[in-house]
Amino acid sequence: MKSFLFRLYLAFMKFRARFTTMENNNVVILNGSGRSGSNGYAFYKWLLLNHPEYNATLVEPWPSSHLKWEAWQKIGAARYVITTHQPFKVRKHQINVQLWHGVPLKRMGIMANNTRYRDNKRNEKLWHKNADIVASSSDLYETLMSACMAIETKKYHKLGFPRLDLLKQPVISKQQLLKDLFNIADQDAQIGIYMPTFRYELEDKTIMDKIKKGNFFAFTDFDGEKLNGELKKRHQYLIVKLHPYEMRLFANLKSNYSNIAFLNNDYLFDHNYDLYELLGDTDFLMTDFSSIYFDYLHLNKPIVFVTNFLRQYEKTRGLLLGPYAEIVPGICINSEQDLINNLDHLDNQQIANRRLYWLHLTSQVQDDSYCENVFKYMTQEFRG
Repeated sequence: MKSFLFRLYLAFMKFRARFTTMENNNVVILNGSGRSGSNGYAFYKWLLLNHPEYNATLVEPWPSSHLKWEAWQKIGAARYVITTHQPFKVRKHQINVQLWHGVPLKRMGIMANNTRYRDNKRNEKLWHKNADIVASSSDLYETLMSACMAIETKKYHKLGFPRLDLLKQPVISKQQLLKDLFNIADQDAQIGIYMPTFRYELEDKTIMDKIKKGNFFAFTDFDGEKLNGELKKRHQYLIVKLHPYEMRLFANLKSNYSNIAFLNNDYLFDHNYDLYELLGDTDFLMTDFSSIYFDYLHLNKPIVFVTNFLRQYEKTRGLLLGPYAEIVPGICINSEQDLINNLDHLDNQQIANRRLYWLHLTSQVQDDSYCENVFKYMTQEFRG
């Protein structure tokens, strides 16, 4: 019932917004990705800096039933509507540029085990009707996305993803990041970041209970003090960036450990950072089924894959590629002891070669600015 009422709200506001006057130099970015590798936010910041002749408006969070009418007027007046999730526009002659939010590893839409037929058909119609330009990085990306969303091949254009521009030049130094999050100076520091996917959809209360108690890995053998000690011995520091839902489970987001720190959205919003503007300062990534690892390949740094819920995830939602151990270019661990045993050798030449292999498969666009690619195509080359 709630989703039905929200669709009615969107339909009503779209109808009202159609009566605003559209201007060719108006761009609105509907950002549903927060500050965790948002193509929309990256493109918005670039547009403000490089093309002030365009009126750019950032609308977030999106979608939301709490937007002011002024925001809807901006949406209705935009010639270009940039989206990071479902394609959206309020009038036929607007141009929707779909940037999405990651190379998919997890099954979505018609490919997922936990979606409904009616919802999937509705999503397919939205992509067919509203998406004009779908930014792509490779043939593999297009195959995976179309398998899930039934997107027509003519909509894809190999432009790359704006968020990848943020990896090239971090906004602060590694030492400043260390000071901000750990309040320490260490010239020998190795900084890792742990970013798991949305584990709530596994519908396993025991996982959420472990996370509430501070066991952010949800390992059966979790010992925070022991892990912190092992990191400290090696001058390694671990940033924990959980899904926003999981972060809300913590009563106190401040870590009691010297070498483990939680990164929450407040830090990113307060500084006007996107997470990807900091990723270049890190030395290794830890994740499970998050598509962030495809982007991290551009840094050519070690990736550790946490597999303690692999079987559950394959059953509940499913993965688009497999077997999992064959497609992930990094060490797989499923316990804290596994992690500790591998802290001294996170990388080797064989793993590095596999990273390059997957980078070539998932990124066929090599340019100085992906933001420039998107802007040039949508404003100069697109013929709807």
